Amino acid sequence: MMYEDIIIRPYITEKSNEAIAEGKYTFVVAKKATKVDVATAVEKLFGVKVVSVSTQNYNGKPKRVQGFSGYRADWKKAIVTIDLDPQQETYIGKDGKPVTTNKKYKTSIEEFGATV
Repeated sequence: MMYEDIIIRPYITEKSNEAIAEGKYTFVVAKKATKVDVATAVEKLFGVKVVSVSTQNYNGKPKRVQGFSGYRADWKKAIVTIDLDPQQETYIGKDGKPVTTNKKYKTSIEEFGATV
């Protein structure tokens, strides 16, 4: 599954707009996508560091239109928490000297459509 196929669209409500200040972004994702799939897709598409992912499955509601019965489609929602303060990482290299990497992650998703 391609990264563009996992993230379908942002899920924008009043509650999700308030959660953006805390670094939590809400997306409608593919039904078969796992938390790991969602995390890697968000990291690759938006260039942010994902801290955690919560998912919720929704079943379609029964609806009637002019005597015809049917169901709305099932869907899945993912709440992605991103790192708002990326730090430098230090580790010991092959020669025993400490090596510092400067991770350049964005601290927000500008394409989401909401301003913080």
